[in-house]
Amino acid sequence: MNPTSHSFDVLIVGSGLAGLSAALHLAPTHRVAVLTKRQLGDGSSGWAQGGIAAVLAEGDSFDAHVDDTLVAGAGLSDPAATRFVVEHAPQSIAWLRELGVPFSEEDGQLHLTREGGHSARRIVHVTDATGAAVQQALIGHVRRTPNITLFENHTLVDLISSDRLGLAGKRCVGLYALDEATDEVLTFSAPQTILATGGAGKVYLYTTNPDTATGDGIAAAWRAGCRVQNMEFIQFHPTCLYHPHAKSFLISEAVRGEGGRLLLPDAAGGTRFMPQHDARAELAPRDVVARAIDFEMKKHGLDCVLLDISHQPLDFILAHFPNIYARCLELGIDISKQPIPVVPAAHYTCGGVRTDLAGRTDLPGLYAVGEVACTGLHGANRLASNSLVECMVFARATAQAIQRAPGPAAPPLPNWDDSRVTDADESVVISHNWDELRRFMWDYVGIVRTNKRLERAAHRIALLQSEIQEFYGLFHVTRDLLELRNLVQVAELIVRSAQARHESRGLHFSRDYPQLAEPAQPTVLVPLP
Repeated sequence: MNPTSHSFDVLIVGSGLAGLSAALHLAPTHRVAVLTKRQLGDGSSGWAQGGIAAVLAEGDSFDAHVDDTLVAGAGLSDPAATRFVVEHAPQSIAWLRELGVPFSEEDGQLHLTREGGHSARRIVHVTDATGAAVQQALIGHVRRTPNITLFENHTLVDLISSDRLGLAGKRCVGLYALDEATDEVLTFSAPQTILATGGAGKVYLYTTNPDTATGDGIAAAWRAGCRVQNMEFIQFHPTCLYHPHAKSFLISEAVRGEGGRLLLPDAAGGTRFMPQHDARAELAPRDVVARAIDFEMKKHGLDCVLLDISHQPLDFILAHFPNIYARCLELGIDISKQPIPVVPAAHYTCGGVRTDLAGRTDLPGLYAVGEVACTGLHGANRLASNSLVECMVFARATAQAIQRAPGPAAPPLPNWDDSRVTDADESVVISHNWDELRRFMWDYVGIVRTNKRLERAAHRIALLQSEIQEFYGLFHVTRDLLELRNLVQVAELIVRSAQARHESRGLHFSRDYPQLAEPAQPTVLVPLP
């Protein structure tokens, strides 16, 4: 066997909840490779604090969860996808409990909390570190499972489709990935590939996402000929910790769910402002809260606003938010006695690679699961704690689809042409372009948009794309170059989608088009053949 080539039944790119769940479902019947560009636990899933939404409480119902999701999605959530996820959510929670995830309990029952936009308590959680606990359990099982081979520190370069090899038909037959340990680009072949690469929060200057969230799967699928949908809908989490020594630390939605109040840092000792913006006040959906904070900050010239949970007893705070309490205390903020300074930050990519209810993309043999995908569930705005359950429901559905139709054997694939050299100036140019991209996306394509701002962003993206493509074509690839290439591609898709939507809906708010346009339509971009 060529040491730079690998062959499997299924390739999974990404090691978050979606990727690891799919791997565990497939392992009994398939030889699975999991590729991840850092370590197994370095994706966004492990950062999720709040929890997982599922109908488990007496008095709650699937219809209520569906209705809450459709309301948050501002008329763009697909009803079939929404009901599919909601009705399979309890099964996913049961599966995680079987794997040993230690969900918080009260009096021998699962403790269910409530978050913004939900009409009932239905959030299963592990205190305020749900994602980390789930990831830890899954990683342990994956490392012990035969038939799963792990490739850490392997960055996706591009997908390989049969038509680009001059073969009849068109399907995904594998991929190229950069092995950082050897600095070589390796070839992976398989009849089926699953993208579980997460979102693209790092396209913005301020984000709650880890450094891995660079839109790799969205960009690769687009280059391979897949449609993308609803890329203009970037969810800005209302409450990211504002502190010079804190990077991307999220203050969970559940803090507001348990009575946290948003205040202005004014002379009156903190004036509450959310009731003036929405009848649901702090429990309004995230887009409403984020825009309200953005409005108040600009109106009063503020660097941040305050989130106050100090009226709750210390033992309540320690029981519900131990990690937030500890992290803030490290930075000199005692949340049991004083409010938390917060700002909005890019949080979740609601759009992505268009899929059906089995995770299939437009390219046969290629699937997308989790934040990389657009299943239709989130519409114009994701309801809190619907993302982790979407990962699990579609990971199972995708695994079942692959088990039913394993696909033809992948043909022999050519090795990567790596005759290119490394340019001495490459790293400084990449660093500069990355910084420029994130700053103008924050300034021009953020919470509130205008036609003029979008035009400026599109112009700068075009300049960056030509420069990056020259580097990619001439020089040896590095992870930084690959991530920048993907981020610029995703930025273009976000801006094109935003320019195509002549209304304000959900997470997309335009000063030039402040009204809703009916009927509600998804934004679907189609790549050139």
